[in-house]
Amino acid sequence: MNFAFSDEQEAFRTTLRRFLDERSNSEAVREAIESDRGHDPEVWRRMAEDLGLQALAIPEAHGGAGFGFLELVIAFEELGRALAPAPYFSTIALAAGAIVNAGTEAQKAALLPSIADGTTIAALALTEPGGGWDADGIGLGYTRTSAGYVLTGAKALVLDGDRANFFVVAARCPGTKGTEGITLFTVPADAPGVEIAPRKALDLTRGLADVTFKAVPATLLGTVDAGWAPLEKTLRQASVCLAAESVGGAQRCLDMAVEYARIRVQFGRPIGSFQAVKHRAVDMLLEVEGARAAAYYAAWAAHEDNPEFTIVAPLAKACCTDAFLAAAAGNIQIHGGIGYTWEHDAHLLYRRAKANDQLLGDASTHRAKLADALGI
Repeated sequence: MNFAFSDEQEAFRTTLRRFLDERSNSEAVREAIESDRGHDPEVWRRMAEDLGLQALAIPEAHGGAGFGFLELVIAFEELGRALAPAPYFSTIALAAGAIVNAGTEAQKAALLPSIADGTTIAALALTEPGGGWDADGIGLGYTRTSAGYVLTGAKALVLDGDRANFFVVAARCPGTKGTEGITLFTVPADAPGVEIAPRKALDLTRGLADVTFKAVPATLLGTVDAGWAPLEKTLRQASVCLAAESVGGAQRCLDMAVEYARIRVQFGRPIGSFQAVKHRAVDMLLEVEGARAAAYYAAWAAHEDNPEFTIVAPLAKACCTDAFLAAAAGNIQIHGGIGYTWEHDAHLLYRRAKANDQLLGDASTHRAKLADALGI
């Protein structure tokens, strides 16, 4: 078992980091989040055309590059480090993941190429008011008519729902409960009857929206009433992508804190020479390295389709988001008063860390999933 990345994978990481250092630096991130779109369309286009990021894990037969989960995790780690304000997680990990896992070959051929080339942004509409990321939280209903399927109901806090071109929607057959009767559909964002209400998010680098469907015609994705299995697989894979992104963010926090401790002088010496600051930095390092090991192991399990993936995916999500939160808090502590200011990036990282903790369910939710997977 070798967890080392290949030379080609490390070269990909280097190229991506160079791109993000130029296109997603602090100034660029702030310009993007203050814009009307919330992201820079030019950066999104170049991510696709210059780096092929959107095509990474999409099969070659459907316009993608056909790489594996390891390359995808590298991309998410670097995007997390850069705090990139791009709808990448929503489009690639959630929406495209659901299409790959649930769709027929014809459906994949119709939907994936425009995602792979960067011309389409997609969002997964799953969570509802008062509900979570589990099957029991899905209440939006679908009905079948002579013309096809119609959706009626509301979805809440749809990630990047305010900028998506289309939605992958999880709906339920009336009268069913739990994992039964769940079907996936696709709906254009501009379809008649779709109402999108943007929400202000804690994480300023991502968009959120409440989406209401009022008798909206929908296109079936996959098999009727068999949508939960591919959706659950998608969420499990996405949790590892989010874990890797959190590792990147945690590493950024550690790097910022260590650099500041070297240059900030108090009582005639760098604050990094004080034992309390050293201990804080070392604690952050331990959290980051432990999280990285968990994320990489989960990525390997996904890449190899290892049966342990159902165990290590929730482990990685809980471990990595906890580490990101701890590193983000430690970063603010080491920076002191300046770490609380709007002008400093520390609060942006803390916002992302807190949002990542809640996204797909918090750490306690994933520890419960881990316990279930272990049979305890």
